[in-house]
Amino acid sequence: MIQMLRRELLAGITVSVVALPLALAFGIQAAGGSQGAIIGLYGAIITGFFAALFGGTKGQVTGPTGPITVIFTGIVASHGLEYAFLAAFLGGLIQIAFGLLKAGNYLKFIPLPVVSGFMNGIAIIIIVGQLNHVTGSFFIVMITIVFMLFSMKVIKTIPASLMALIAGTAAVFFLEKIMPSISFQLPFIKEFVLFGDVAKIGEIPKGLPEFHMPVMDLTAIASILPAALSIAVLGSIDSLLTSVVMDNITGTKHKSNKELIGQGIGNALAGLFGAMPGAGATVRSVVNIRSGGSTMLSAMVHSVALLLFMMVLGSFASQIPLAVLAGILIITGMTMFDYESFRILKDEPRSDAALMLVTMVLTVAVDLMVAVGVGVVMSAFIFMKRMSEEGFRIGGGREDGLKVFELEGPLYFGCTDRLAAAINGAVSEKAIAVSLEKVDYIDASGAAVLLQLHGQLAQKDRKLFVFGASGEVAGSLAKMKILERLGKSYFPGRSELQEYWKERIV
Repeated sequence: MIQMLRRELLAGITVSVVALPLALAFGIQAAGGSQGAIIGLYGAIITGFFAALFGGTKGQVTGPTGPITVIFTGIVASHGLEYAFLAAFLGGLIQIAFGLLKAGNYLKFIPLPVVSGFMNGIAIIIIVGQLNHVTGSFFIVMITIVFMLFSMKVIKTIPASLMALIAGTAAVFFLEKIMPSISFQLPFIKEFVLFGDVAKIGEIPKGLPEFHMPVMDLTAIASILPAALSIAVLGSIDSLLTSVVMDNITGTKHKSNKELIGQGIGNALAGLFGAMPGAGATVRSVVNIRSGGSTMLSAMVHSVALLLFMMVLGSFASQIPLAVLAGILIITGMTMFDYESFRILKDEPRSDAALMLVTMVLTVAVDLMVAVGVGVVMSAFIFMKRMSEEGFRIGGGREDGLKVFELEGPLYFGCTDRLAAAINGAVSEKAIAVSLEKVDYIDASGAAVLLQLHGQLAQKDRKLFVFGASGEVAGSLAKMKILERLGKSYFPGRSELQEYWKERIV
């Protein structure tokens, strides 16, 4: 027991070291300056603690992530910080509703090309958002990037983002101290290296987060509801994707709906205490597991450790240059990018490649929710087209002078035109039979087309027989009164139809 607690404690502290630079960087990207830094830290502290306490994924660490930051930044830019906190609160409530309504069972059906597309788009947005720091403090940004890349390749014991944070801040401190004497003799050197004064985070408030009641009038809620839905949907997708990664590492099975409730509680409280919302963070969660964390305790310790850092070392954080955080975010965006999705473009079906590219472009050019919505709708149409062409088959031949169409697969609205074309094409046949023996699913459109074709052939003094429905298909046809309306044209099995047909032709 003591050994387990020790492992959880050390893992939580290790994760807090990884989470610190990202919480600062994401917060500053969203709101700028010391105010952004504190809401980023508060976000990691609050969402990390309560999502772990109430969530359904062992060892998962929650905090500000790329998708959430992009959404939150847009809300701050268009509506202001007060409305952004309201969106976080409402988004959390929507996530709780998702969990209670078992929506976690369905969010997993979002196709991989859509996920890759919006993650690539988010990575581009994050990188492009730092270009002002690149042009303003190029040398410092490059120092940070080089140190981070070096740490990722060589120094495995220290988190790369922390290494870059320390190295970049130290480099700025050193340059600012020695530059006055150098620039006295070579004035152009300071301008070339630092491009003027390097902006810092600024003083970070110390103390516990204070209760912050968001604006709650109906007009405000109506105007911010789409943004809140974006936080809920994208935060849920982000978290459940991380949960799947955690399952693969730990060999366990997460509880998706419980995880959504935990995420919702964390984000709702973040909105009430003036903090950024968050989601399950893959890198932080993996670091937690590899550091020995295996329960909610390590993720909760990570939040407590961040709180202690803010209260004890907040003065140090105030001296961190914004250009250093920009360098960290550029590398973060580069690591978020799904390069594999581009490498396999030539091998993927063209429809999947197009789906990924459309989602990515819409994410960058329009809006995250629009991109995901269009991507899901496109994927649904692509799936229906594939199922109608490949998943549903029409075969058959002649049996005792009767033309029999053997159907196989799901008979749904995407296949009805093929069935109608096949039967209407058999113009020389006075009697046609449709076998449902290998049909495993039928929807209202599939059932209706059988009745419609039966009526159309009857008007031409021709016959349509249906037989062989079983299980759920037979139950669905019975509930929709299709069997009753087909009357004597329906037979439970092939043998009954054959017996009837033999008597008729004799």
